[in-house]
Amino acid sequence: MSSDVERLATGRGAATRAALLDAAREVFVEKGFAESGVTDVVAKARASVGSLYHHFSGKADLYLALFEEFQARQSQRTKQAARELRASGENDPMRVFVAAARAYLEGSLEERELAALFLRGDGPPGFEVIMRDRLRTWAKLNATLFEGDDALVVVITGALAAAVSEAVLSEDESAARRLADDVLAIIGRIQPVTSAGGAPTG
Repeated sequence: MSSDVERLATGRGAATRAALLDAAREVFVEKGFAESGVTDVVAKARASVGSLYHHFSGKADLYLALFEEFQARQSQRTKQAARELRASGENDPMRVFVAAARAYLEGSLEERELAALFLRGDGPPGFEVIMRDRLRTWAKLNATLFEGDDALVVVITGALAAAVSEAVLSEDESAARRLADDVLAIIGRIQPVTSAGGAPTG
């Protein structure tokens, strides 16, 4: 009996947390992080301030939870794209990168309002450091594809980050998609540095 009660309480807690995150997303997108308040979020979620502080330490924690969940979905998209291409027999590192990059860009455009929220510079104090650290982590993951070609990793990671920002923040969605396609086409033409024997490194 107690286990049933515990499961019910856990389910209610998860539902409340999800409702608060959904509400925070709507409020932050509509008003911006700085102009939003905890009371706005709980009113939208039809929850209590106490329930919000049971699940989150405050407004900044809500924002960071939204960011981490978005990044987890983006990671899943890129990994799936890379796996599917490799499963088809493709082993060219640049083509694998471009497939994963396209999945990342598509995910950013699919969740454009949320992605824009994280790129506008209107986050909690210190969020820009989190973004820089995430970009470094991303570069390190890309480096596993292009072993020994650090300059290439910097170029393609920086280019993709800039393309994501420009595409997401563009007011014209069709122009954003054209830009994304153009950037990926340019990246795809970049050749890794060749070794002395003439074979691409990585």
